[in-house]
Amino acid sequence: MAEIIISEFMDEAAIRDVLAGRDVVYDPKLVDRPDELMQLLREARALVVRNRTQVRGALLEAAPQLEVVGRLGVGLDNIDVEACKARNIAVYPATGANDVSVAEYVITAMLVLLRRAWFATPAVIGGQWPRMTTIGREVSGKVLGLVGLGGIARETATRARALGMTVLAHDPLLPATHPAWQLAAPVSLAELLASADVLSLHVPLTPATKNMIGATELAAMRAGAILVNAARGGIVDEAALVAALQSGHLGGAALDVFATEPLDGTQGSRFADVPNLILTPHIAGVTEESNVRVSEVTARTVLAHLDGKTAAR
Repeated sequence: MAEIIISEFMDEAAIRDVLAGRDVVYDPKLVDRPDELMQLLREARALVVRNRTQVRGALLEAAPQLEVVGRLGVGLDNIDVEACKARNIAVYPATGANDVSVAEYVITAMLVLLRRAWFATPAVIGGQWPRMTTIGREVSGKVLGLVGLGGIARETATRARALGMTVLAHDPLLPATHPAWQLAAPVSLAELLASADVLSLHVPLTPATKNMIGATELAAMRAGAILVNAARGGIVDEAALVAALQSGHLGGAALDVFATEPLDGTQGSRFADVPNLILTPHIAGVTEESNVRVSEVTARTVLAHLDGKTAAR
């Protein structure tokens, strides 16, 4: 049986070069065949996943030899970290490897939603000329509000400041003396909601952050404000967001993450015909460049752990 199981897509060069000589099963569709995945894990020492493989419950029980989980990304809400800790299974996210990709996604979504012109494509193709209805706004001089000021938010803040934006942030867990506050002025969540022309979320999904942006918070945002969520699904109340967009209170939104992933037709139908909305399939952190970085970091970390060169965590 294989020593290392990789259940979701990964840069194959990292497998070929970094994991050369190891017994590896790589199948990016294994995540959709849980019974086969659990069978393969019976004797595996390492498992490499992205965000869809649920490393908990029955899967962990099916992997008695498991020593390490490598996460091709940073969020750990699909991994029962406490259960892994109890089993002395190390969990390694690829911290920092996709920060730039997510930051660029946030900036791109913000620019598209503020400018609005790109939504005119179908009309122009159809022979219309909707200049007055697609006049947008400049980003320069606007206020970017960041919920959380971790690595990705800092990359976003740096780019936003270069575009002439004022950056505010709410992060009660970040010490007041941290140098990251040089990039953003600290404010309360209430002040952030009331002040931001663009609100971008940069927090993990926890019991404390679940639906933290709901109907009340959306109503407290500035009229015409933009919301970008490339953090985790479940942080935003999706039904409340749809209502805020349909009412015209929000000027637009971009969602890269959803409470349930992947969306099926029924779940996706709630977003049909909602104005000024961009939906993407949890791709903000995945570019050609970041996939190489994330895959190499994860492969090297998992290999080092298996070879006893890193301490369990």
